[in-house]
Amino acid sequence: MVDLSVNLGFMKLKNPIITASGTFGYGLEFTPFFDLSILGGVITKGIFLEPTEGNPPPRIWETSCGMLNSIGLQGIGVERFSREILPELRKFDTHIIVNVCGHTDDEYAKVASYLRREKGISAFELNISCPNIHKNGLCPAMDPEWTYRIVKKVKEETSIPIIVKLSPNVTDIVSIAVSAEEGGADAISLINTLLAMEVDWKERKPRLGNLFGGLSGPAIKPIAIRMVFQVVKRVKIPVIGIGGILKGEDVMEFLVTGARAVEVGSANLFDPYACPRIIDEIKIICEKEGIKKIEEIIGTLKV
Repeated sequence: MVDLSVNLGFMKLKNPIITASGTFGYGLEFTPFFDLSILGGVITKGIFLEPTEGNPPPRIWETSCGMLNSIGLQGIGVERFSREILPELRKFDTHIIVNVCGHTDDEYAKVASYLRREKGISAFELNISCPNIHKNGLCPAMDPEWTYRIVKKVKEETSIPIIVKLSPNVTDIVSIAVSAEEGGADAISLINTLLAMEVDWKERKPRLGNLFGGLSGPAIKPIAIRMVFQVVKRVKIPVIGIGGILKGEDVMEFLVTGARAVEVGSANLFDPYACPRIIDEIKIICEKEGIKKIEEIIGTLKV
């Protein structure tokens, strides 16, 4: 038997597969397809203090090797999430990670403060990097000082571990990661989507109602791996890799680069069985390669 468990220090996962926020609903939407208990963890859709409508349509556009989305973090708000979603998620034997959002620094802290009383939450993922909420993709993860300030503020509100989700839309992601660590982050996840745009040249119009959107899918995997490699070398806290993971081989690439776990995102949108399939694929890869414990390969890239 292959041991697929990985240890993040504050949380041990039965396998390195976590669902990426915004691509898996609140988790319950996928229960008709498979038992969520097989997953290392589930990251919920982004949660604001109040319900949010999101951006005007069109919100999604398929690209040649990925997709653009400009959902704008539409959601039901923290109160309804706590009342309707969390009790159902607790029935599954997997880690529940809540993606915490805010329009202001204070809102991030208030959402974390509200949820700290709830049972069954293993960690918060601070979504400080969504590129399709503010004008021109502006987000806290584009500024080291802003990143530090939000992480520190949320950390003061809760003892629940904090994973900070970073943006690739920066010139130096390492400095942002270091700021998150100094602010008190327990782990870092990267990357979020790349700010992008598509146009209909015949109509002379943008494809998305919000003009810009976030590019995800296999097109961004090489960028994600490069950034994971850079960040792993500079921070002491665990790194979770995100970006273009479609199959087991992709997971192995992130792990040898230094990520201790991964988040599967866009694959869930076209294949609801993507996560269980990927888990099976990494088992087969490990058996074929004689890897008895998957943690053995983490950070083993030869450079």
